[in-house]
Amino acid sequence: MKTEKISPSLIMKTLDFAYEKALNGVAGLDSAQEMADNYIAKGGTKVEMVNSLIRWQNTKACTSGFLTGLPGIIVMPVTIPANIASVLYVQVRMIAAIAYIGGHDIKDDKVKSLVYACVAGNGAKDILKDIGIVVGQKIATTTVRNISAKTITAINQKVGFRLLTKFGEKGAVNLGKAIPLIGGIIGGSFDLIATNTIGNIARNTFIGQE
Repeated sequence: MKTEKISPSLIMKTLDFAYEKALNGVAGLDSAQEMADNYIAKGGTKVEMVNSLIRWQNTKACTSGFLTGLPGIIVMPVTIPANIASVLYVQVRMIAAIAYIGGHDIKDDKVKSLVYACVAGNGAKDILKDIGIVVGQKIATTTVRNISAKTITAINQKVGFRLLTKFGEKGAVNLGKAIPLIGGIIGGSFDLIATNTIGNIARNTFIGQE
């Protein structure tokens, strides 16, 4: 299957597909909720649970071959490079797990949109600031409920353009930077600082500092 020129709409289609897989799971991998439940079962505060999840992700970042075990993601109904599709999947699953630990309904389109914003990393600050959400401060469930369909569309559009800038129109992306992975690396290079950045953004957005 040929890959077509990457566009914001194509990125959003990929995110939607990845999100569905993150919620329902793929062969051999826990769903976002199952992964979250593993940490909830260990006990502690929500922040401690998420910090443990992020630390585990950092530790496992040097385990090779993780993405090669993602046939359900690599074979996608959208024409986007498999490496980008797989990366988006593991990002989305991690952030959705954090949102779930924070008590948010990850089946809610409003929460899904906020998960997408976190995928943008530091770009999430600008995306959410425009709708009155401050990254680094816990978002209340009442605030989530009040997010309108129009706002969801606006967030998704901004995320699409932000990720397009990251990946480039031809799908060229330095996968050693700004891409968090769970259990594996791409191309033998991985930036642990970027992993912490995105994990912390998701934690602070969905849980706060307790």
